[in-house]
Amino acid sequence: MFTGLIEEAGVVRNVERGPDGTQFTIGAEKVLDGTRMGDSIAVNGACLTVTALGRDAFTVFASRVTCEVTTLGSFSRGRRVHLERALSFSSRLGGHLVQGHVDGTGSVTGVKKDSSGLEITIAAPEEIMRHLVARGSVAVDGVSLTVVSLTSGEFVIYLIPETLKNTVLAELKNGDHVNIETDILAKYVEKMLRGEKDGGERDASLMKKLMEGGFA
Repeated sequence: MFTGLIEEAGVVRNVERGPDGTQFTIGAEKVLDGTRMGDSIAVNGACLTVTALGRDAFTVFASRVTCEVTTLGSFSRGRRVHLERALSFSSRLGGHLVQGHVDGTGSVTGVKKDSSGLEITIAAPEEIMRHLVARGSVAVDGVSLTVVSLTSGEFVIYLIPETLKNTVLAELKNGDHVNIETDILAKYVEKMLRGEKDGGERDASLMKKLMEGGFA
């Protein structure tokens, strides 16, 4: 589990592609502190397991499926990527709960800069859009952000100076693809409302109680 608060921007140093997936070696500093083999690090929002550690770099492996459903399949040497270590029990939750399980990718359709920050419009498929709400949470390339507004097939995010300083989102341009993970709470609520899992009657009862209590 992650927070969506990026610890640093690392640099892809090596890419080794194979039939079953791709191995990435990524240069970093902060995320190496206390990291051990087998630990999880989110790379542009995708949770990956550390398979090797060096003095100033680490190696992870992304399966073929992961490369297909995220932007990782297009990574090449020199690319800057967002890095975040998994939450510990002593961590402060400053963003929102992010699983590191990317739901899919979106495409940047608009970039507008003003005196305070940067507004970015992203087109996304329906299976992602249905889990987004205005002023709700979304992770874009692993960064915890607030959805400013929604239209049919697109949503808008706004990057404040602090976010621009600590991420590489300022480098996005029209046509670029990004990883998107929607809020896990939205997925659970949809599941409960549709009553598609075992114990559907129990879920309906819970939803009734939540509604009676003013929580839904």
